[in-house]
Amino acid sequence: MRPGQPSRTADQNALFRALEARRPASVRIADDPLAVRFLSPEFRALAEAARLPPVRRLLETVIDRRWPCARPGVVARTRLIDQVIVGELGKVGQVVILGAGFDTRAWRLPGIDRVRVFELDHPATQAAKQHALRHRGGSAAPVTFVPVVFGADDPGRALTAAGFTAGAPTLVLWEGVTNYLGRDAVDATFGLLASMLGPGSLVLFTYIDAGMLDGSAHFAGAQTTMRAVRRVGEPFTFGFVPADVPGYLAARGFELLSDERVSDAARRFYPAGRCPPAPAYYHVAKSRKG
Repeated sequence: MRPGQPSRTADQNALFRALEARRPASVRIADDPLAVRFLSPEFRALAEAARLPPVRRLLETVIDRRWPCARPGVVARTRLIDQVIVGELGKVGQVVILGAGFDTRAWRLPGIDRVRVFELDHPATQAAKQHALRHRGGSAAPVTFVPVVFGADDPGRALTAAGFTAGAPTLVLWEGVTNYLGRDAVDATFGLLASMLGPGSLVLFTYIDAGMLDGSAHFAGAQTTMRAVRRVGEPFTFGFVPADVPGYLAARGFELLSDERVSDAARRFYPAGRCPPAPAYYHVAKSRKG
């Protein structure tokens, strides 16, 4: 994060979702028509130009060459997470989104209006999001915004002050955050969730393969992605060894229900033979508190 400014990666991910929303409905992998509201002026201009199919296809080609795997990865993980959340909403009364960025699920997922949604994120990113909602035809009504600086503030105290009910069945989404933290911060967050969530609560989180960081594994697009996030001041700093995740969670009172590479999800969602490269280093894990 650059001081006083929203996350650049959050802006880029919103652009990828906005471009996908410009695709015809028959071939759209994920549908986030609100993403365009949160774009910086230069990205919003690109998204508006992408209303013309040839322009959209050109932009997708340029982006995929410059940042291999990134755009299809964001699209596929959005679709995967959307499906999981919709399937679980009937079992919980609260949804907590950690590091929400420009997430729009509180405004667009069917059934989410029946639960209370808390979004935790850096104050600068939340300020940019709320400004966009006020000035571009949206509303912040469905969400309780909880400003925190991860690694510095106490998220549990902030959640409680905002009206979160500890011990109640809850769905937690932690997307695109662990890879920017240190191990201590990740451990502390899982410890916090274990202490605050009721039995049966779901924690849906993303992580990158630790082999990407230490060079012990090769993944298509990994080096380009790491250079890009370093260049904008948001370097990757943490990853899990996938084989270690079940034991890690079990030690903290959670059961791993699924762990899917985004590249595998993309192959499921895109038509056969037409799936663009997506990141095999990026995982979406679903766990349940015992």
